[in-house]
Amino acid sequence: MPCSMLGIINATNEFETFQNLTAHRTLASLPFAGRYRLIDFMLSNMVNSGITNVAIFTGHEIRSLMDHLGSGKQWDLDRKRDGLFVFTPDGKSRYERFGSFAHFSKNITYFLRSKQKYVVITNCYTVGTIDFCEILDHHIETEADITEVSNNGKSLETYILSKDLLLSLFDQYKNQGYYSIFDVIHDKRHNFKINLYDWTGYIAIIDSLQSYYRNSLDLLQPSVWKEVFSKEDPIFTKVKDEPPTRYRKEAKVANSMIANGCVIEGDIENSILFRSVKVGKGAVIRNSIIMQKCQVGENCVLDGVIIDKDVRIENSVHLTGTLVSPYIVGKGTVQEGR
Repeated sequence: MPCSMLGIINATNEFETFQNLTAHRTLASLPFAGRYRLIDFMLSNMVNSGITNVAIFTGHEIRSLMDHLGSGKQWDLDRKRDGLFVFTPDGKSRYERFGSFAHFSKNITYFLRSKQKYVVITNCYTVGTIDFCEILDHHIETEADITEVSNNGKSLETYILSKDLLLSLFDQYKNQGYYSIFDVIHDKRHNFKINLYDWTGYIAIIDSLQSYYRNSLDLLQPSVWKEVFSKEDPIFTKVKDEPPTRYRKEAKVANSMIANGCVIEGDIENSILFRSVKVGKGAVIRNSIIMQKCQVGENCVLDGVIIDKDVRIENSVHLTGTLVSPYIVGKGTVQEGR
């Protein structure tokens, strides 16, 4: 049964620790797990929970995000009633403090026209499977004003509250100094009943380069993969019609995730390759993440490397990073041999 909730994804979050991986894209559209973007996970959780009215509030650098979302068809959100809505900031400076109440209140008409009684507000960088209907039931049963969702005691910056309460917070956010729900949760002056709901399933928070790298490679563990990608609660994404991957005679692949459209002639171990990656003869790739349409030349050695989209690695190039500090290659660049 569908949840009577609005789904709000705050995609204004940006972290400076991703180096140039987010220089040309918002964090919400950062590629993850071979064929997905980070926003796919929370967006799919909402759809799988029966939420049919979803709004995404963005920051700047949204071209790749808009291209990925399209009309919302891949998530069954291209609807005549409700559906997918994207709200962009109207400020002139990219350094203006957008987000949450200030950003939401500028689009208050959307909330006033929506028919749902409750609202779930979450971020764009949480990976995992969450049933928002289950949490809403608990919210109603406990007669909470705000329910905060956590995982192993750590806040997921995910909140459920009534739409009427949210609208009232819009009215007072400037006077009370509330920038977001987070500020309300930690303000001792109010009398709201705030409950904590601890979600026990697998959750990964992608808020740094290290967490992106570590949690990406964790997906190579079958137990983790099965928790994140289940048949009952699929993760939806933009579909691209790529041919199957071709493994040449010389190819060797172990404990790796290879997306469609690749051509493999080298050795791949403990790595993730996105769509349409080409790996030449004699190349060795270990503990690495290679994004879409990259070309790795012959006799290369890549270990502990994250390569952004459309990169060409010339023959015999050696690049090495560590589990703590992976080596990053920026989008669309060429790495030449010495």
